[in-house]
Amino acid sequence: MKVLEYITNKVSEGKVHMTLIDPDDQSPEEAARIAREARNAGTDAIMIGGSTGITRELMDETIRAIKAAVDLPVIIFPNSASVLSPYADALYFMSLLNSQDIDMVIGQQVKGAIYVKKLGIEPIPMGYIIVEPGMTVGRVGRAKLIPRDRPDLAVAYALAAQYLGMRLVYLEAGSGAPEPVPAEMIRRVKDEIDVPLVVGGGIRTEEKARSAARAGADIIVTGTIVEEVEDIEGALGEIISAIKD
Repeated sequence: MKVLEYITNKVSEGKVHMTLIDPDDQSPEEAARIAREARNAGTDAIMIGGSTGITRELMDETIRAIKAAVDLPVIIFPNSASVLSPYADALYFMSLLNSQDIDMVIGQQVKGAIYVKKLGIEPIPMGYIIVEPGMTVGRVGRAKLIPRDRPDLAVAYALAAQYLGMRLVYLEAGSGAPEPVPAEMIRRVKDEIDVPLVVGGGIRTEEKARSAARAGADIIVTGTIVEEVEDIEGALGEIISAIKD
């Protein structure tokens, strides 16, 4: 089964949770341990990526370690074409739609397309939209951030992504954001689009996860929390239970 089919099937059954692991923040062995605990907590897939500091070699080693540890889809969440790995199950082939840098909108995608083809990685077209405060990804991606009080603007970007043929829309507040994407923005976007809606950034508690899910997020992504707590399985288990209740 293709990863996109797996995702859409999961979304048709209910809410989905994905765990984001940044290869630059721990060894491949530690990443594998985090993935095991996340699997035990009930996560549906592992995303691998970060805004800075990742080499192709580190990406390869981390993905291989995770694949040896868990039987879950491993999806590259790329910051550039330089981190593609043949060991992943899929790649979010994404455009940072509200970037002011054309390289983030289409340049890196052009650089990476031929390698995606040669490596045989499944590309999943995604529209990536950065919402205030944006954090590191907003700065690195030179995003013209969507103001938190402009759900109409988020809707316009999300519809543009759908009409361009993208299969997922991702609203991102930024890793480590003090607050996640506003519930009203999630609700407004979900009401207008027909593709699955992914929401990430600033979701560290079951209350915030539940709020995002009830507002309409189909897929909730958590990442920073797995770097901040000792009991990853317990902390993620509470969040995942809140999402899937």
